[in-house]
Amino acid sequence: MLIGIVVTLISLWYGQNHGLMPIQASTEAAEVDQLFNLMMTIGTGLFLIVEGTLVIALIRFRRKEGDETDGPHIEGNIPLEIVWTAIPAIIVLGLSVYSFEIYTEMGGLNLMEHHSSKEVQLAYASPEKGTSSYPMLAASGLGEPPTFEESTDDILNIDVLGLQFAFVMTYPATGIVDGTVHVPVDQFVKLNLKAQDVIHAFWLPEFRIKQDMIPGKETTLIFKATREGTYPVVCAELCGSYHGGMRTQLIVHSPEEYDEWEQSRIAQGPTDLSTAIAATSQKPDETDADYLAHFQEPTHLDMTHLEHLHDSHMDMALVP
Repeated sequence: MLIGIVVTLISLWYGQNHGLMPIQASTEAAEVDQLFNLMMTIGTGLFLIVEGTLVIALIRFRRKEGDETDGPHIEGNIPLEIVWTAIPAIIVLGLSVYSFEIYTEMGGLNLMEHHSSKEVQLAYASPEKGTSSYPMLAASGLGEPPTFEESTDDILNIDVLGLQFAFVMTYPATGIVDGTVHVPVDQFVKLNLKAQDVIHAFWLPEFRIKQDMIPGKETTLIFKATREGTYPVVCAELCGSYHGGMRTQLIVHSPEEYDEWEQSRIAQGPTDLSTAIAATSQKPDETDADYLAHFQEPTHLDMTHLEHLHDSHMDMALVP
């Protein structure tokens, strides 16, 4: 009983004080960390029990000096088999239910109930009928969390284009194009994610959210930043030779600072898209001719896709 109490106390303490996660910068981060802390608590307890049992067995049942006899013949123990199968099964089932609830709280299921779900055609091959297709409803991303309906804040829409090897942000309401994400604190933000060429992934570690960017399909992320500061944005999907350099930043401003930034960008006039790409791209070597040629190639950007991405009122040169 004493050992059980000690193991429980150690597990509970370490589960809340492991220090493995980055700072929390969104409402979603706190919910995800609750699940992670619970998993760390359970994992620490199981580790101490299993490894402690092995250490005790190694010491207590080690071969005595001069003992050359065979070990005792031990038969299987069915009740023990049932116990050590049932306990992990219950733990896994409980974590599954809890993680599902957190995913729902983050708005993961709202897209299925929302009008934003779109009908897409899924193709399949049949030896008898050849290639056929059938429609189904499909939605991707994190939709509106339950607290969104209770909020009086206006949602900030940002169109995000992912391409090898940069993120380009367009603010439809103002026509601003930037290589860095700028958002106000304590306001819901909706990212409309699209990929130009291959699959990318928009990952915000401090926000505990990540979403794939799929060519030909729009995905979404809705979140609320709770902490001012500058946070990394990372592509978490292997997208090519310079995947490691596909990074940018998300800057969370106070409402006043965000208004100042927005007004200053509007005053600067339209932004060239290639300038935004150059600002967000992390070149591993500025002397790399292949890399520079990649961005100078005029056919690299799908003009039809980019024109659709920007509002018709924007008077700007997409490509020089």
